[in-house]
Amino acid sequence: MARTSAGLLLYRWEGAGALEVLLGHMGGPFWAKKDERAWSVPKGEYTAGEAPLAAALREFAEELGRPAPQGEPFALGEVRQSGGKIVTCFALEGDFDASLIAGNTFAMEWPPRSGVTQEFPETDRAAWFDLPTARTKLVKGQVRFLELLEGAVGGTRGGSGA
Repeated sequence: MARTSAGLLLYRWEGAGALEVLLGHMGGPFWAKKDERAWSVPKGEYTAGEAPLAAALREFAEELGRPAPQGEPFALGEVRQSGGKIVTCFALEGDFDASLIAGNTFAMEWPPRSGVTQEFPETDRAAWFDLPTARTKLVKGQVRFLELLEGAVGGTRGGSGA
């Protein structure tokens, strides 16, 4: 059975009416010096007994350190990433201070074969991006969610879906 993850793509309208999305930069030494294709929708794995939306909301809070803003999330859809994991994504309009994240950490041996275990944040920073920038930052397997969001809400305030 394929592994499953669920995520929440937070979006807002900036002053000129352009759509922006909140992404998290993946933590740990592998991603530390990477920027392009090193950002993700806040997401995480869930089991068959957990509803995907509940998992998406839980993972948002765990990865960013605070719950998502109040509102009514809606389903964007799902994608199968290159490793086979199926990611279900929901979207929610709201604001969030990206400078105040303090989410979960994970432990790994670093440097490799050193025998030293270190803790790293799952998400080391978060930021708001317009859609053209987000398309270059987001890991390739999740770019489809930007297209689905734009189709659902339009690319500019008052704009129509594609």
